[in-house]
Amino acid sequence: MIDVIFMGTPDYADVILKALIADADINVKAVYTQPDKPVGRKKTLTPPVVKTTALEHNIALYQPQKLREESVIAELLQIECDYIVVAAYGQILPRAILDHAPCINLHASILPQYRGASPIQQTLLNGDKETGVTAMLMEEGLDTGDILKIEKIQVGDDEMLASLFERLTQLAASLTLDVLKNFELYTPVPQDDTQATHCKKITKADGEVTFDDAQTLYNKYRAFTPWPGIYLASKLKLKKIALQDSNSSNRAGEILSIDKESIVVGCTKGSIRVFRVQPESKKEMDVLAYINGKRLGLADTLF
Repeated sequence: MIDVIFMGTPDYADVILKALIADADINVKAVYTQPDKPVGRKKTLTPPVVKTTALEHNIALYQPQKLREESVIAELLQIECDYIVVAAYGQILPRAILDHAPCINLHASILPQYRGASPIQQTLLNGDKETGVTAMLMEEGLDTGDILKIEKIQVGDDEMLASLFERLTQLAASLTLDVLKNFELYTPVPQDDTQATHCKKITKADGEVTFDDAQTLYNKYRAFTPWPGIYLASKLKLKKIALQDSNSSNRAGEILSIDKESIVVGCTKGSIRVFRVQPESKKEMDVLAYINGKRLGLADTLF
């Protein structure tokens, strides 16, 4: 039996935790997750999904505000385990915990590419054709530890965040089981820091787009749906779009064509097809209803 302490917070982590719980060879002795947080306009105190799963399976649960506090570290060191599995936990592990047992992190990129908080979004923003999950031994740096194993997948040209997230999450879960059960077979390989790239935490402001480059705009749509979504400076949200072409030259924002369910809008480079929009403080609607209400037609600009 392999004894494990698990650390994680969002849905990505929850799928991995459930895979560990379901495996007869693994005993999850404790779960660490972030504290409950206020959610929504009413600021309702909401537990992380990982907490819910841990409680459902009667696993010892810990939600420290700061993992670095001496009392928190001392408490964790009392829990004997073979490995500590970390997946999108949200806190840096102090040296004392890293030394307690091999700490295995599952990061949703092909490291050293996209170290940081938003690797799946960054993959889509850059239009990458390939991505994957890296299992690595943790150290005190951010996603800088020695690599144990990488599993890769192809990314579809029109693949959206939800689809890629789901596939990478399932890949991470199976990779976790593989690495735990075959740990001695893998030789840790140091990352090449000269090849490292980084990605930041996504903010609402990242969703603002322009009609400059159609491919860039479309990639933001893929990466930022459903949150933060994409929107123009006018606050008009582009709720459903498709890439029409990536190379034509047009006047930015010009309505190039109109059909029964969509319009084609020009970008300085390329064009996009728009199906649905949402004006500020109004409900989502089909784009034809929007342009009719605004009395917009061919050669007008969608601003």
